[in-house]
Amino acid sequence: MGELNGYKPAMAMVALQFLYAGVALFTRAAFVQGMSTRVFVVYRQGIATLVMAPLAYLSTRRSNSCRSSLGLKGFGWILLASLIGVTANQNAYFEGLYLSSSSLASSMTNLIPAVTFVMAFIAGWEKVNIRSLRSIAKILGTAFCVSGAVSMALLKGPKLLNAEFLPSKSVLFIPGIDNWLLGFLLLLGSSFFWSFWMILQVPISASCPDHTYSSAWMCFLATIESATVALLVEESPEVWTLHSFLELGCCLYSGIGLAVSFFVQAWCISQRGPLFCAMFNPLCTVIVTLFAALFLQEDMYIGSLLGACGVILGLYIVLWGKAKDFEEIRKEEHSEKKSSCKIDLEESLLSEKSPTVNSNV
Repeated sequence: MGELNGYKPAMAMVALQFLYAGVALFTRAAFVQGMSTRVFVVYRQGIATLVMAPLAYLSTRRSNSCRSSLGLKGFGWILLASLIGVTANQNAYFEGLYLSSSSLASSMTNLIPAVTFVMAFIAGWEKVNIRSLRSIAKILGTAFCVSGAVSMALLKGPKLLNAEFLPSKSVLFIPGIDNWLLGFLLLLGSSFFWSFWMILQVPISASCPDHTYSSAWMCFLATIESATVALLVEESPEVWTLHSFLELGCCLYSGIGLAVSFFVQAWCISQRGPLFCAMFNPLCTVIVTLFAALFLQEDMYIGSLLGACGVILGLYIVLWGKAKDFEEIRKEEHSEKKSSCKIDLEESLLSEKSPTVNSNV
């Protein structure tokens, strides 16, 4: 049973990749039919809140009150995470998904570990030693990820599968900028937002260890923020109406999936760290690329394929360097523990000898 518990975070992340792949494929199909991306985000967050609220209530009843207490500092962290890591992230991601393709959107999520590494380095949380092989690996991996992402956006080359399948217009369309490039820029911004959200999970977990409670608050605040954005951007009330079973099912599936993913990913981050969760992203890319080409008739270019391979290669180079960091930290902790045990043993022996000396005197 102990060995199975050790595999639970990995099993949870594999299941999440299939869930994310389904969201990318179904939402892309709904957007092409005419569903507003901003309205979709509101419905998704609202459904996630309705799912998480009763779970959070039950969690607070069962758990210790200190685990579910949310002070002003903890609320501030959750508010910031919901604003940047959820509202801004999802609006940028789904608009980029609509403008580009499901495969590009899933490939861009592989940038998250490299972006997280850069942000952590700027914040002073990540140390870089140019003479260290693991630091060089993280730098090179980041360079591979960025180069691959740029290749996916700018280099197409010969077409491998399917015909043109791009949307004709967007609310956020900028004259003179290709839809594919604009979608890439939005997805790139989404990667930065999501990396920031993952980093914020550390102080959030410290302030509120109950992940169900914090996730419910995050979903609720994001619903209000997303609704505000949609009301400001969308002019026609007609966009709030769901016109097909696909749109309704897409909202329900993604909303419930969002509630599950918030809780599961927050738990996995607390167990293994942010970069452990990111190492499973390429699985989602493979699933989405395969099914999008088969069922959504999305384009597949050689340049995009090579760029995706570069991003995935860079991802695992970064993760290899981070794994070496964890090994070094564990060795240091183990040596410190052995040293501490040795000192405690010596003190114990000295304390046992000292009464004997006193009695002889």
